[in-house]
Amino acid sequence: MGCRIDSMAGSEVKLVARAVGSKPDVRLKLRDLPHKPGVYLMRDRFNRIIYVGKARDLKRRVSQYFTPSRKMTADLKTRALLEAVWDLEWQVVGSEPEALLLEGRLIKEYRPRYNVSFRDDKRFLLVKVDLREDWPRFRLTRLRTEDGSLYFGPYAHSGALRQTLAFLRKKFGVLTFGRGNPTERELRSSTYQVPQKLSGLSPGQYRERVEQAADFLEGRSKELLSELEKEMQKAAAALEFEKAAELRNMLDDLRKTTAPVKRFTRLSLPGTVRPVDDMDGLQQALGLHGPPRHMECFDISNISSTHIVASMVCFRDGVPDRGSYRRYRIVSTKGQNDFASMAEVVRRRYARVLREGAASSRVRETSEEDVCVDYSENQEGQEDAARRSGVRLPDLIVVDGGKGQLSFARGELQRLGLSGVPVIGLAKEFEEIYRPDHPQPLVLPRDSGALRLLQRIRDEAHRFANSYHQLLLKRRVSESVLDDCPGVSKHRKQQLLAEFGSVARLRRATVEEIAAVTGVGERLARQVVEFLASRE
Repeated sequence: MGCRIDSMAGSEVKLVARAVGSKPDVRLKLRDLPHKPGVYLMRDRFNRIIYVGKARDLKRRVSQYFTPSRKMTADLKTRALLEAVWDLEWQVVGSEPEALLLEGRLIKEYRPRYNVSFRDDKRFLLVKVDLREDWPRFRLTRLRTEDGSLYFGPYAHSGALRQTLAFLRKKFGVLTFGRGNPTERELRSSTYQVPQKLSGLSPGQYRERVEQAADFLEGRSKELLSELEKEMQKAAAALEFEKAAELRNMLDDLRKTTAPVKRFTRLSLPGTVRPVDDMDGLQQALGLHGPPRHMECFDISNISSTHIVASMVCFRDGVPDRGSYRRYRIVSTKGQNDFASMAEVVRRRYARVLREGAASSRVRETSEEDVCVDYSENQEGQEDAARRSGVRLPDLIVVDGGKGQLSFARGELQRLGLSGVPVIGLAKEFEEIYRPDHPQPLVLPRDSGALRLLQRIRDEAHRFANSYHQLLLKRRVSESVLDDCPGVSKHRKQQLLAEFGSVARLRRATVEEIAAVTGVGERLARQVVEFLASRE
């Protein structure tokens, strides 16, 4: 088992390599952790990020997870996390606020299953100055837009930021919060007298104040902080301790706010998603004619034989296109048969795509069986005709599974005349890629962007299928057992439940009592009694 080290501009990243087959001992890598602030990421055996944390001291914080006492006293969630950890990754940053900002950015990027904080849409605070206004104000916001305004931040300490805005009001005489031109009260207020009240300023003169305050927020006024520090020392020497303490707290807040903080973008994140690079890598790995800009992936969810469902998710340019997602209930396949279920959903998906393409080109409408026959006569020519007629065929089809699922999916594509569309299978256990006419699977490096792109679309298909399965199960639980009773329509079921109040009371009713309900005769009442008796 080797160790891989990646370097990033202005930061330090170390990756712990993962063993194949057996779980690696992550504790062996703790010795390499530095006593510096930073962010650590924990990955599972499939290389997915499952937890992101920050630390003032990386070595001390991460080492605490793997002490014997920690495992004995930890809650169930932490124990489950430690059992799932196969890999560690960390990034050293310049300060604790930077660690907090990077932690939030990574959690929003990857949405790890064991993180709770930052998983909503809440963002760190920014300071916005709209220069289009005659009297620009320094306001707080959480969203940066391209509107011509000046933005400062993000800021990890909201309390320090609010104190800094109060300081800007007093020191530079600039408006904060609110909207529009200054009110009469603000024009007369001594708060903005630096040294002249707002009522004596023109909009142009006020903008000079705004520029000075903006320079201060960007950390260009170290002289001002030095003056405050001298004033604090002078107050302490004069035994004015309350004033000195107030100045000390103000200095702390100002330093937190005006200290330069690294801004983390998608391209600066460790292990970040780079869709274009990932598509290019997948094109080379699979030998495709072009980058797979349009990918579709299928997954089957058959936790029980009651509801077998499938999902199709679509990625365009390497990112999810949720408006194109589709979900299916398997209807023609009996029992839990992943191969036949995969064949059914692939057939239904692309038969419909071809029908819609034919209809849009004013070609005669056909049934699904007709399409199968028509497109199997001249596969290559029909596929080209389909593309010319506006049919949006994917650049790559991915099925969740190995040789069996791939074989059945490919067979349906051939019947539809779509044998030229690339299709692969991705087996989850060892992340092996199965390709038609290749006896051996393709295994890509774990840190390959091409593999991670396939994992993202496969995991998304799995999530979408499971969510549909859970939805159907919830509906099933809420439905009455009467739904399966022959002859009982939805309206009659509501009448019976309204009359007797529950299925339990209905079970105790006689045939005559049930037959007395409006719309329910003696024959149906006898069927209900016999059906409920068979379900006891």
